[in-house]
Amino acid sequence: MAEAADSQAPPGPGVRYGTSGSTGGESTATAGGPAGAPAPPGRRRVRLPAPAARRRWRRRAATVLLAALPVLAGSALPAGAAAQPSRASGAAPHAAPAAGQSLAHQARQASAQQQASAQQAATHPQLRTAGTGSRSVEVSLNQVTPSVPAAGDTLTLSGTLTNTSRTAVGRARLDVRSGPKLDSRSAIEQAGARKGYLSGADGTAVARKYSREIGGIAPGVTRPFSIKVPVGALHLDADGVHQIAVSLTGRARGRGYDQVLGIGRTFVPRQQGSPGQKTKFTYLWPLMSTPHLTARTEPDDQQTPVFQDESLIDELKPGGRLQEMVELGKDLPVTWVLDPDLIATADMMSRRYRVAREDGGTTAGKGQEYARQWLDELEKAVQGKEVVALPFADPDLASLAHRGKDVPGALSSLGSATALGRKAIEVALHTKPSTDFAWPYEGAVDPSIVDVATSAGARNIIARSDSIRDSRLPYTPTSARPIGGGTTALVADARLSKEFEGDMTRAGTASLAVQEFVSQSLSLARQMPTRQRSVVVAPQRRPTTSQAQAMAAGIRAVHGSNWAEAQRLSDAADARPDPGADRRVPGAAHYPAALRRTELPKAAFEQVRDTKDTLDDFKVILSRADRVVPPFGNAIDREISNTWRGDVKGAVTFRDAVQKDLLDLKRKVRLIKKSDITLSGREATIPVTVQNNLFQRVDGLELELSSSRIGLDVGDAQQVKVDGGHSQSIKFDTTAKNNGRAIVYAQLYTADHKPYGEVMKFRVNVTSITSTVLIVIAVGVLLMVLAGVRMYTQRKRRGPPPDPDALLEPGPDDGDGSADDGKSGGAGPRDEDGPHDEDGTGKPGPASQEQQPQQDEKSDEKSDEKQGGKKDENRGEKEDTAEQEKQEQRQEPEKEKGPDEDRRASSDAATDGGSAAGRAGTDTGRQTDSPLGTGEKVER
Repeated sequence: MAEAADSQAPPGPGVRYGTSGSTGGESTATAGGPAGAPAPPGRRRVRLPAPAARRRWRRRAATVLLAALPVLAGSALPAGAAAQPSRASGAAPHAAPAAGQSLAHQARQASAQQQASAQQAATHPQLRTAGTGSRSVEVSLNQVTPSVPAAGDTLTLSGTLTNTSRTAVGRARLDVRSGPKLDSRSAIEQAGARKGYLSGADGTAVARKYSREIGGIAPGVTRPFSIKVPVGALHLDADGVHQIAVSLTGRARGRGYDQVLGIGRTFVPRQQGSPGQKTKFTYLWPLMSTPHLTARTEPDDQQTPVFQDESLIDELKPGGRLQEMVELGKDLPVTWVLDPDLIATADMMSRRYRVAREDGGTTAGKGQEYARQWLDELEKAVQGKEVVALPFADPDLASLAHRGKDVPGALSSLGSATALGRKAIEVALHTKPSTDFAWPYEGAVDPSIVDVATSAGARNIIARSDSIRDSRLPYTPTSARPIGGGTTALVADARLSKEFEGDMTRAGTASLAVQEFVSQSLSLARQMPTRQRSVVVAPQRRPTTSQAQAMAAGIRAVHGSNWAEAQRLSDAADARPDPGADRRVPGAAHYPAALRRTELPKAAFEQVRDTKDTLDDFKVILSRADRVVPPFGNAIDREISNTWRGDVKGAVTFRDAVQKDLLDLKRKVRLIKKSDITLSGREATIPVTVQNNLFQRVDGLELELSSSRIGLDVGDAQQVKVDGGHSQSIKFDTTAKNNGRAIVYAQLYTADHKPYGEVMKFRVNVTSITSTVLIVIAVGVLLMVLAGVRMYTQRKRRGPPPDPDALLEPGPDDGDGSADDGKSGGAGPRDEDGPHDEDGTGKPGPASQEQQPQQDEKSDEKSDEKQGGKKDENRGEKEDTAEQEKQEQRQEPEKEKGPDEDRRASSDAATDGGSAAGRAGTDTGRQTDSPLGTGEKVER
């Protein structure tokens, strides 16, 4: 055909043919040179063909150009389309370039067409992978009503047409095609997965009167359509599943023929009468979500929970995923499969709660109304229906079996998680759930998974038929399979369970899934119409809103059919097993590798174990462990949840957050950092302070000190009891045998002698003093004290020293024992027993000078007793001589004074004498005669 098309093509440009020098009808020329010219060095001489050969050269050149033009234009033409014009016309004037048209001009046209296609692809993303042939237009069947048509019904097919090619579609026609009956489940699956038009497999168009004319469709444009066809016109005479298609036939721009540009398929099940025994279907309706609670709680009496964020509101409010599932499920014959963690979380949200902030603080939550309304609707929806409670937080049984079994204690919490799940459902929904079922991820099982599931208390394990296969049976057997040890495997049908996975937001995809789900159920029921079977449908754990809506539509359609009926999951577990069904659990080598890659790693279970150990060590010291263990224990259960499948980063972040919150809480009971200290002596006391910043009392701790040096004994361990928000100082009696420095380590221990918190160390400098040195120091101190007492006593006896500058003129004693200090020649009255003037000069004798000090010394004992001069006469004579010399020196200037001055001097002397007597320590006031003879009394 290429040669036929090329027979009319002109020679390609740039090719020269020479005729000179031809021999035998042939001529030679050099490529790129004039004809007949000698070939330059390095060039091969080409022999020019004869006229018949020239025509073949022309045809071949045209063929090359035809093949190159689609590449330059940016899209390749189908082979059939390239050959069609040639067959129609018998020549190829349109296929080859026009005569005289240059290759550069054609390249420019191809470039312009390529730029236009690129602009269309940028405007319409679906054109980036442009469709061709029967995929040029996407035909989407968005709605098929009714899903199970009966005789006499009219089938309505609604949808959209989207031009996904890069060329416009001219006038086209929509046809309804009735395909062959599909007699097997695999045929239905293959037909649903096929793309594009396949002649023969997609049937023939029904009567032309049911077709619809469609105008032109530009690239990227979408147009809706709706066609109504009577069921009788489809010729659905036999019972079973029939393929129905809607095709668009037209001519694309640049093509001179009609072809199928797009096709959309669906399935129509038809069952006139009862196929025999109805098949019983059990539909699981899962309610699960990701973890939303943290391990933190507020320190108030209610232990207000702290949420990670407010994302749960989006699922609980009207139109949210969880709210939609409750709204859809309340009218469906389903078995509710609940994650108790979700129910408990919603129950906490219905009351006062806080939301964590990035700065570590919290803010008040606002989803109470949504949570209360959702719980009320769920409680009403589950009334009278079977409720299955999985272990708390839906643990990943496969990860535990494959990775966690090597970590001690990893399986210890499964039993408590089952009990906690039952209690959470009973409290929140006021219904008693069943806890006899385990649901491994994606229904994949092996012997180790079965062992882990039964250790949690489950007697029934929900598996899937792509894990426990039945290759020996030509039909789908009953789901219940005894697998030994009193355990039953409920093998859910894989095709029905996975039917609603994928993107169901596109109406065409959802509609096809619903019709395929209904058709698969009919095909399954028709396999063994004489035997009643029980089939379980276990969809994905967390369906989206669109997936849940499609599931609900499929369940309603099957439930309303005449070949199926619904039953509870517990009834399915008690159903009579099929004798030919395979009851062997596949080995570990058959576990899907894709699922194994998404399991939690061993390091995750090791971190979970460390967090558990930390919690166990922490709770034994608390007086109110119930305020700490439940929130952190539940958070640890969430760390091994199935929800982390495919979310490695989220799982690590959650585990780290739980561990950090627990360590922060534990660090609130700590040792206060102590500075270096110095101990003087062999025995001393070291105080160590324990601080408790918790809001409850701490008990059961021991504080122990240890020294890095043998010579320092820091005493025995002591019990620690500290009230919340307080500190306690623990004192240790230490004994040092020698001097030097040592490092002392302080460590808290629990009752079972496990270290609690970090070690606190400080330096101790010991300065030891011997007993001999202490005795010497004590004796020296005693001597100093005695010397001080002696000096004080002597000074008190002597009295203050006399003032050498004082003008003292003691006179004869008066009747009271006082001395007259006057200096005049006259003498006043004096004591008879007192001293008298011996030389008649009016000056007192030696005895008179000794009298005053003696009176001062004994004034405290006998103030009125008269003292006589009993002193040593030699000492008195010396003192008398010295005193006389002083008196003589004073009297020489006084002789030159007048009477007034003499009187003033006598007064001053009397005053000085009185002062001296007062300084001598006299305690009683005395009166003396004025030395001036004026009769005045001077009190001193």
